Amino acid sequence: MTAEHDEVDRIVDAWGSQRPDLDFSPLEVLSRVDRLSRHLDRARREAFRRSDLEPWEWDVLSALRRAGEPYQLSPKQLLQQTLVSSGTMTNRIDRLVGRRLVRREADPADGRSVLVTITDDGKIRVDAAITRLVDAEAELLAGLSRSDRERLASLLRKLSLGFDA
Repeated sequence: MTAEHDEVDRIVDAWGSQRPDLDFSPLEVLSRVDRLSRHLDRARREAFRRSDLEPWEWDVLSALRRAGEPYQLSPKQLLQQTLVSSGTMTNRIDRLVGRRLVRREADPADGRSVLVTITDDGKIRVDAAITRLVDAEAELLAGLSRSDRERLASLLRKLSLGFDA
Protein backbone atom coordinates (compact mmCIF):
# COMPACT_ATOMS: atom_id res chain seq x y z
CA MET A 1 0.00 0.00 0.00
CA THR A 2 1.27 3.51 -0.76
CA ALA A 3 2.17 5.98 1.97
CA GLU A 4 -0.79 8.17 0.98
CA HIS A 5 -4.24 7.17 2.17
CA ASP A 6 -7.61 8.57 1.27
CA GLU A 7 -11.05 8.27 2.84
CA VAL A 8 -11.80 5.13 0.82
CA ASP A 9 -8.72 3.44 2.30
CA ARG A 10 -9.97 4.27 5.79
CA ILE A 11 -13.48 2.96 5.02
CA VAL A 12 -12.18 -0.26 3.44
CA ASP A 13 -9.76 -0.85 6.33
CA ALA A 14 -12.58 -0.37 8.86
CA TRP A 15 -14.86 -2.77 6.99
CA GLY A 16 -12.00 -5.24 6.59
CA SER A 17 -11.48 -5.37 10.33
CA GLN A 18 -15.21 -5.87 10.91
CA ARG A 19 -15.86 -8.29 8.02
CA PRO A 20 -12.59 -10.07 7.16
CA ASP A 21 -14.64 -12.68 5.31
CA LEU A 22 -15.44 -10.24 2.45
CA ASP A 23 -13.35 -9.04 -0.50
CA PHE A 24 -13.53 -5.24 -0.44
CA SER A 25 -11.49 -4.67 -3.61
CA PRO A 26 -14.62 -3.59 -5.58
CA LEU A 27 -15.15 -0.78 -3.04
CA GLU A 28 -11.54 0.31 -3.50
CA VAL A 29 -12.31 1.02 -7.15
CA LEU A 30 -15.97 1.97 -7.33
CA SER A 31 -16.15 4.06 -4.17
CA ARG A 32 -13.38 6.18 -5.66
CA VAL A 33 -15.24 6.40 -8.98
CA ASP A 34 -18.33 7.51 -7.05
CA ARG A 35 -16.43 10.17 -5.11
CA LEU A 36 -14.72 11.43 -8.27
CA SER A 37 -18.09 11.50 -10.00
CA ARG A 38 -19.35 13.96 -7.41
CA HIS A 39 -16.37 16.27 -8.01
CA LEU A 40 -16.91 15.97 -11.76
CA ASP A 41 -20.62 16.73 -11.41
CA ARG A 42 -19.85 19.91 -9.46
CA ALA A 43 -17.24 21.00 -12.03
CA ARG A 44 -19.64 20.34 -14.91
CA ARG A 45 -22.53 22.18 -13.29
CA GLU A 46 -20.27 25.18 -12.68
CA ALA A 47 -19.02 25.17 -16.30
CA PHE A 48 -22.61 25.02 -17.54
CA ARG A 49 -23.81 27.68 -15.06
CA ARG A 50 -21.10 30.07 -16.22
CA SER A 51 -22.44 29.61 -19.76
CA ASP A 52 -26.03 30.11 -18.55
CA LEU A 53 -26.99 26.52 -19.33
CA GLU A 54 -28.67 23.78 -17.35
CA PRO A 55 -27.13 20.30 -17.63
CA TRP A 56 -30.09 19.04 -19.69
CA GLU A 57 -29.70 22.03 -22.05
CA TRP A 58 -26.04 21.13 -22.43
CA ASP A 59 -26.99 17.55 -23.37
CA VAL A 60 -29.20 18.67 -26.25
CA LEU A 61 -27.04 21.56 -27.46
CA SER A 62 -23.84 19.54 -27.35
CA ALA A 63 -25.46 16.76 -29.40
CA LEU A 64 -26.42 19.33 -32.03
CA ARG A 65 -22.98 20.96 -31.97
CA ARG A 66 -21.19 17.61 -32.32
CA ALA A 67 -23.35 16.82 -35.37
CA GLY A 68 -21.35 19.40 -37.34
CA GLU A 69 -22.64 21.84 -39.96
CA PRO A 70 -25.54 22.63 -40.21
CA TYR A 71 -25.79 21.60 -36.52
CA GLN A 72 -29.14 19.90 -36.76
CA LEU A 73 -30.68 16.58 -35.85
CA SER A 74 -34.13 15.07 -35.87
CA PRO A 75 -35.89 14.74 -32.53
CA LYS A 76 -35.45 10.96 -32.86
CA GLN A 77 -31.68 11.36 -33.26
CA LEU A 78 -31.62 13.63 -30.21
CA LEU A 79 -33.54 10.97 -28.25
CA GLN A 80 -30.96 8.36 -29.17
CA GLN A 81 -28.08 10.57 -28.08
CA THR A 82 -29.56 11.87 -24.84
CA LEU A 83 -31.41 8.75 -23.67
CA VAL A 84 -34.60 10.49 -22.56
CA SER A 85 -38.24 9.75 -23.38
CA SER A 86 -40.05 11.25 -26.36
CA GLY A 87 -42.21 13.44 -24.10
CA THR A 88 -39.18 14.70 -22.22
CA MET A 89 -37.39 15.54 -25.46
CA THR A 90 -40.41 17.44 -26.81
CA ASN A 91 -40.51 19.47 -23.59
CA ARG A 92 -36.78 20.16 -23.77
CA ILE A 93 -36.95 21.28 -27.38
CA ASP A 94 -39.90 23.56 -26.56
CA ARG A 95 -37.97 25.15 -23.71
CA LEU A 96 -34.83 25.58 -25.82
CA VAL A 97 -36.90 27.17 -28.60
CA GLY A 98 -38.35 29.52 -25.97
CA ARG A 99 -34.82 30.52 -24.94
CA ARG A 100 -33.88 30.93 -28.62
CA LEU A 101 -31.07 28.40 -28.32
CA VAL A 102 -32.56 26.12 -31.00
CA ARG A 103 -35.19 26.39 -33.70
CA ARG A 104 -37.41 23.88 -35.41
CA GLU A 105 -37.22 23.68 -39.19
CA ALA A 106 -39.13 21.60 -41.71
CA ASP A 107 -37.10 18.62 -42.90
CA PRO A 108 -36.50 19.26 -46.62
CA ALA A 109 -36.32 15.50 -47.21
CA ASP A 110 -39.67 14.86 -45.49
CA GLY A 111 -42.19 17.70 -45.16
CA ARG A 112 -43.96 15.89 -42.31
CA SER A 113 -40.84 15.88 -40.13
CA VAL A 114 -38.88 18.57 -38.37
CA LEU A 115 -35.22 19.11 -37.68
CA VAL A 116 -33.87 20.85 -34.61
CA THR A 117 -31.11 23.35 -35.39
CA ILE A 118 -28.86 25.15 -32.94
CA THR A 119 -29.03 28.96 -33.14
CA ASP A 120 -26.01 31.25 -33.12
CA ASP A 121 -26.64 32.00 -29.43
CA GLY A 122 -26.92 28.29 -28.67
CA LYS A 123 -23.66 27.61 -30.49
CA ILE A 124 -21.86 30.41 -28.64
CA ARG A 125 -23.06 29.09 -25.28
CA VAL A 126 -22.22 25.44 -25.96
CA ASP A 127 -18.78 26.40 -27.29
CA ALA A 128 -18.11 28.47 -24.15
CA ALA A 129 -19.35 25.62 -21.97
CA ILE A 130 -17.16 22.97 -23.63
CA THR A 131 -14.10 25.21 -23.25
CA ARG A 132 -14.86 25.69 -19.55
CA LEU A 133 -15.63 22.00 -19.14
CA VAL A 134 -12.37 20.83 -20.72
CA ASP A 135 -10.43 23.29 -18.54
CA ALA A 136 -12.24 22.13 -15.37
CA GLU A 137 -11.76 18.45 -16.19
CA ALA A 138 -8.06 19.01 -16.96
CA GLU A 139 -7.76 20.59 -13.53
CA LEU A 140 -9.37 17.53 -11.92
CA LEU A 141 -6.81 15.32 -13.67
CA ALA A 142 -3.80 17.58 -13.04
CA GLY A 143 -2.27 15.08 -10.61
CA LEU A 144 -1.94 12.45 -13.34
CA SER A 145 0.68 12.26 -16.08
CA ARG A 146 -0.38 11.90 -19.72
CA SER A 147 0.45 8.19 -19.64
CA ASP A 148 -1.52 7.74 -16.38
CA ARG A 149 -4.52 9.44 -17.99
CA GLU A 150 -4.28 7.22 -21.06
CA ARG A 151 -4.00 4.08 -18.94
CA LEU A 152 -6.93 5.14 -16.74
CA ALA A 153 -9.04 6.01 -19.81
CA SER A 154 -8.28 2.60 -21.28
CA LEU A 155 -9.27 0.78 -18.09
CA LEU A 156 -12.46 2.79 -17.69
CA ARG A 157 -13.32 2.18 -21.37
CA LYS A 158 -12.85 -1.56 -20.82
CA LEU A 159 -15.20 -1.46 -17.84
CA SER A 160 -17.71 0.80 -19.62
CA LEU A 161 -17.97 -1.40 -22.71
CA GLY A 162 -19.64 -4.07 -20.61
CA PHE A 163 -22.48 -1.67 -19.83
CA ASP A 164 -22.80 -0.05 -23.25
CA ALA A 165 -23.30 -3.33 -25.12
